[in-house]
Amino acid sequence: MTGSDGSGGSAAAGATEFDVIVIGAGPVGENMADYAVRGGLSAALVENELVGGECSYWACMPSKALLRTPHAVAAARRLPGVRVEFDPAAVLARRDEFSSHWSDDGQVTWAEGAGITVVRGRARLAGVRRVLVTDGDGHERELRARHAVAVCTGSVPTTPPIPGLDGVRVWHSREATSAQRVPGRLGVLGGGVVGVEMAQAWSALGAEVTLLARDDRLLPSTEPIAGELVADGLRAAGVDVRLNTGLDEVKSAGDGQGIELRYSSTENGTGSRQVDELLVATGRRPNTADIGLAELGLDEKQPLRVDDSGMVLGLDGGWLYAAGDVTGRAPLTHQGKYGARIAAAAIVARANGEPARPERWSEYAATADHVAVPQVVFTDPEVAAVGLTAEKATEAGHHIRTVDLDIAVAGSYLHADGYTGKARAVIDTDRDVLLGVTFVGPDVAELLHAATIAVAGEVPLGRLWHAVPAFPTVSEVWLRLLEACRSGSGS
Repeated sequence: MTGSDGSGGSAAAGATEFDVIVIGAGPVGENMADYAVRGGLSAALVENELVGGECSYWACMPSKALLRTPHAVAAARRLPGVRVEFDPAAVLARRDEFSSHWSDDGQVTWAEGAGITVVRGRARLAGVRRVLVTDGDGHERELRARHAVAVCTGSVPTTPPIPGLDGVRVWHSREATSAQRVPGRLGVLGGGVVGVEMAQAWSALGAEVTLLARDDRLLPSTEPIAGELVADGLRAAGVDVRLNTGLDEVKSAGDGQGIELRYSSTENGTGSRQVDELLVATGRRPNTADIGLAELGLDEKQPLRVDDSGMVLGLDGGWLYAAGDVTGRAPLTHQGKYGARIAAAAIVARANGEPARPERWSEYAATADHVAVPQVVFTDPEVAAVGLTAEKATEAGHHIRTVDLDIAVAGSYLHADGYTGKARAVIDTDRDVLLGVTFVGPDVAELLHAATIAVAGEVPLGRLWHAVPAFPTVSEVWLRLLEACRSGSGS
């Protein structure tokens, strides 16, 4: 295929026709456009904010930069004879570096060097393979796609209907990861990933943190042991973790300098707390509003439903695709990038007249979204999990047993004095393969990819027995897990 200028992939900046138009230039959109160009198509990447998206400037990268130094210091302190401190100001400065000081010059240079045309402005679907782009001055431009339009607009935070919440200044994830000073007192509403990670980060940087979670455990979508150990870790770090607690009312404090939180607990009744900042971390929703879905007969209040090749369902013509959080499938950056690569491969193949059937585990099917999604929660202890929890596996109709054990091996004893960690394996008893694995403990993130390969590859336990872990590493936990699996222990 050739671009509109005959260049074989790139197109001139003033072009209005491309093989593929991608709406949203976060990591997902960048991958979609990049893989389309690699396949010989021309691509336009439309972005209203910063090229590089949420992950680069307000989510994955800055949040992990905030967490990394405190984690390294905590790890060092677990060894005898080590005395180490850190400068919170230096952590914030390093975070700014990782966020490119909120400038996307580098990402734009990369995109243009990759043969992608970057178009600034707010995009709206205007019909079959038509996109209207309105720039910052209100000027409107129409782009047309020969083959496909891909929606990669991510997600936006949700705000619960709590009295008074709309009358005070609050943090969402963007403010929490980009703040330029450490608040004296921080309230965190929500016990999911954003809530626990930011509670950990700002507590380590010197804030007095109170976390309110409506559920009876943190990280409710993970195995129960994960939330339990993370709550223990947060409390040990000085965070006031309050479970089974709802926020009833919010108002400006009497001195005008803070925010008063009034809450109630099923265990401890009502109470109040004054904070300087309040992080509302109660979830996100697909960013489907105001991009023209209603005009196409699609529900703009719901995720975009796609098949495993990324093609949007419920629309004739097979020209609209989507990937990432906007689909609601697996709202994680790495899964969105995976889905984008899959969809781009399908778009390229179909542009060349190939059927690109989304058969399970083929290059045109994002099969892992259903069975092998990995995730790390970068708290202390870390949570590293892939696949199905025991609860989800049972709901899906699998016959399972679980194996639980402490991460108590020579490698963990060497790694840190007093190492405390847990592991759980969820086993499909009909096929004798792993459906899910969860590790909780210091620095367990590096164990995850081995588990991901085992789950995605549906490797029989008998064959995994021959994948011998090196001594003395924390990976020895695999030997203990497999021993327990072979012996039939577990529930």
